[in-house]
Amino acid sequence: MNFDGEDLSHKALADRLPPDEPHVFRDCDLTEADLWGASLAGARFESCVLEQTDFRKADLDGAVFTGGGGMRTRFNDADLIDVTFTDVDLSSAQFGGALLTDASFTGCRMIGASLTASRGTGFKIARSNLTLANLGGCSLRGEVVEGVRFDDADLSGCDFTEATFSDCRFIGTRLLNTKFAKADLRGADLGEPDDAKLRAFAGAVINQTQANAILAARGITVL
Repeated sequence: MNFDGEDLSHKALADRLPPDEPHVFRDCDLTEADLWGASLAGARFESCVLEQTDFRKADLDGAVFTGGGGMRTRFNDADLIDVTFTDVDLSSAQFGGALLTDASFTGCRMIGASLTASRGTGFKIARSNLTLANLGGCSLRGEVVEGVRFDDADLSGCDFTEATFSDCRFIGTRLLNTKFAKADLRGADLGEPDDAKLRAFAGAVINQTQANAILAARGITVL
């Protein structure tokens, strides 16, 4: 079922979508649309407005989102296995309880997004802005994370064991009980090297410049 350029804002859509066929939404306005519990496996959302769209408990396995987006989109308790988000504005989006196994976020604006209490074995993220986001308890174990801004984000309880970070920033990031064992942080901006952050980075690999900055912050000069 195809929707092209339609104004679907504030409408209840779940009952309009046949469960056994693909759905394509292209350039649609889905502001505050109700897709609670909808069958949207394999659906495509291309350049759609997703302002406060309600995807709670929806089946979005294998769905593709490209462009568009909006504030406070709700994905709570949705199935998002193998879903891909590319260049989507997901600011303040809610993913609590969502199943995110093998989901991927690329080039996304995720300022203030909440992924804490999401489920699954992990997801991928690249070239995205997660300033002020909450990823508490999420796992990116063994992932390659490139071009991600974690400024002022809450990464408490996250598992980054053996992950590799390239062109990432951890300025003002909360790292309570975060695991970086064997993680490669040589390509990351670690921000202010305070004691709490250094405890979180225990077991990680850093470069000489980063080590010198940490020591210099403690009044130690390396010659």
